Amino acid sequence: MSDLHEQITRRIDAATNELVSLTSELIRFPTINPPGEDYTPCAEYIGNRLKKRGFQVNYFRGRGTPGDTDRFPRTNVIARFEGRGPGPTVHFNSHIDVVEVGSDWSMDPFAGIVRDGKVYGRGACDMKGGLASSIIAVEAYIDANPGFMGAIEISGTVDEETGGYGGVAYLAEKGLFSKPRVDHVIIPEPLNKDRICLGHRGVWWAEIETLGVQAHGSMPFLGDCAVRHMGAVLSAFEDELFPLLASKQTDMPVVPKGAKKSTMNINSIHGGDGEDYSGFPAANVPDSCRIVIDRRFLLEEDLATVKREVTNILEGLKDNREDFDYAIRDMWDVLPTMTERDAPVVQAVSQAIEEVMDKKPEYVISPGTYDQKHVARIGHLHDCIAYGPGILDLAHRADEYVIIDDMVESAKVMAFATHQLLTGGK
Repeated sequence: MSDLHEQITRRIDAATNELVSLTSELIRFPTINPPGEDYTPCAEYIGNRLKKRGFQVNYFRGRGTPGDTDRFPRTNVIARFEGRGPGPTVHFNSHIDVVEVGSDWSMDPFAGIVRDGKVYGRGACDMKGGLASSIIAVEAYIDANPGFMGAIEISGTVDEETGGYGGVAYLAEKGLFSKPRVDHVIIPEPLNKDRICLGHRGVWWAEIETLGVQAHGSMPFLGDCAVRHMGAVLSAFEDELFPLLASKQTDMPVVPKGAKKSTMNINSIHGGDGEDYSGFPAANVPDSCRIVIDRRFLLEEDLATVKREVTNILEGLKDNREDFDYAIRDMWDVLPTMTERDAPVVQAVSQAIEEVMDKKPEYVISPGTYDQKHVARIGHLHDCIAYGPGILDLAHRADEYVIIDDMVESAKVMAFATHQLLTGGK
C-alpha cells in the first residue's frame, strides 16, 4: 500500500463514528417519493456540510419535471472541489429520495438507529449509506492529498425511485453530466461492496386499455364488459408471452439469477367503478379496464421487438375475439446499458477493491434501472458505474439497514479509485 493510501486508510478509519453519524442524519430526512418530501432540507444539509469543507455548492430545482410543485420542489445539490490545476473530474452521484415506508417495521424507520454494527432506517441501504460513504471518502482524499489536480464533485439528486426525471435527467440535459465538465461517474447504489455494477437491463412501461360498452349490471347482455376482455388479455399473456420471456437468456452478468431472463410484471389493474367511495358500487357493466405493464428486457433484444410481442397478442385477440378492442399507450422506455470492463472507472474501482478487500470484484448488471441511464443517454458519458456498500436484497424492505464495516471499506475503495482516476495511475 502506498503512503497516500495508508494516510487515506487511517483518516477513514478515524472517521468511522462520523460516517455513522452522517448516515443517521441523512436517514432522519424523510425524503419519501412520491410525493417528494423534504428534498430541500436534505439537499441543503449536504450542501452546508460540503461548503464548510471548501466545496462550491449549487442547487438546481427541476422545474417543470414530473411532481415538481412549490410544495414539493425537486431540489438537487451539486458540490464541486477544484484541485490545484486542470485535470479530470470524478463525480459521485447519489439519490436522496426513498420509497414509502410500508409495514412490518420493528423500529422508527426515520430514527437512524445504530445497533449491532448496522445503521437502520428507510434509505439506509438505498442509498444514504452510499452517499455518506462517498462524502467521507472524498473528504479523506482531499485532506490526505490537498495538491491533487482536477476536480471532485458530489451530488445529491432526486426522484431516482420514480425515473430520475427531476434529478439526474434534468441535470444531464443542462450538461452537468457531460464532458468536459465531468469525466468519470460513480453511483453508490447498493449492489454489494465487492461488486461493480456495469449497467442495467432495459425497461418498457405501457398502459393497455380494453374497451367495452356500458350497460345496466342486471342486463350485461346489453353491454360489453371491458374487464372480461382484459381477462382474455391476461390469459393470452400467460399462455403465450410469459413462456416466451422465460425462454430468453442473456449473456449480461445480471443479478439475481432470475433476472438473466426477460421479465414482465403486471404493475396494476383498474376497471369499472373506482374505489374512492364508501358504500356499494353502481350496477354498471364497465366500459374500460386498464393495466400497466413493466417489461424488463435484455441487451440481446431490441425495443421494437419487445413492443411487437405484446401488440401481436392484442391484434390476435382483435381478430379472433368478438367485439374486442384495445388502446395502448407508451409510458416510458430505456435501453439496456453496459459499461465495458476495460473502461477507466471500472479498472480504477476494480483495483481498489482488490487492494482494500484482497479479492477480485464480481461484475454485475442490475435487474432494474437507475440513474446511469440518464448519464449515458442524455449526457453521452459512458465511463459510469454503480458501486456502493449496501446489500441489494435489503433495498425497499422493512428494517432496511447498512453495515458499518461495509461503508468503511467502500469509502476506502472510493477514495483509492478517485486517486487512480485523477492521476491515471501515476
